[in-house]
Amino acid sequence: MPHILITGASSGLGAALARAHAQSGVTLTLWGRNADRLEAVAAACRAASASVETDTFDIADVAGLAERLNTLDARAPLDLAYFNAGIGGVPPTDWLAEPTDRVHEMALVNFAAPVVGATTLAERMARRGRGQIVLVSSVADSFPLPMAPAYSGTKAGLSMYGEALAIRMRPHGVAVTVIAPGFIDTPMNRDEAFAKPFLMQADAAAAVIVRKVAQQRRRVVLPWPFAVVQAVTGVLPRWLLRGILARV
Repeated sequence: MPHILITGASSGLGAALARAHAQSGVTLTLWGRNADRLEAVAAACRAASASVETDTFDIADVAGLAERLNTLDARAPLDLAYFNAGIGGVPPTDWLAEPTDRVHEMALVNFAAPVVGATTLAERMARRGRGQIVLVSSVADSFPLPMAPAYSGTKAGLSMYGEALAIRMRPHGVAVTVIAPGFIDTPMNRDEAFAKPFLMQADAAAAVIVRKVAQQRRRVVLPWPFAVVQAVTGVLPRWLLRGILARV
């Protein structure tokens, strides 16, 4: 019976991933900050015949996260772990820089927590010679976004960490997948008042991710037009890309 952990499972992509994996013979451990929404997701997964456990806490508590992961994995070894929890946001245009408290929170949630969590599980999975870790980054990892420097920076760091961890873990039978989604129709994105090209529904995105994760892909960009955008901008001189983004 596979045991799957999903962080940030109370809404958005995390909830959609939980529903996509829910079936008979699967044990889901769902973590999130909103107890009511998390329980609603758990109920839907149980209705699909999955076995579900939930835990509500703030993943920004990095020290507590490592302890919880060690306890969980010791009790019921994880086969697959999604580090999906994340926060975004674009500051008002009249701010000269991003609010420092928000930047600090973003650094903890988007980078420090998944890195500490993945490192904790990588050690345990490597010792038993199996397992898979999935890090949910963003297509923003490839672009120096002036409207969201902290977000693009944390996602770039997370993607680089995931690529490096995949190389390190490969000899030990542990797969690492980095997911780089574009705009997904989630509560976080709905609050942002700007154009969202190639917007994808969360359930459709989750279906693609589950399929690609099963294939143990190292990097998954979705929806596919963003892979084309990344390929094209990847060959542009950096000064030109910066100039284009400065005018957005």
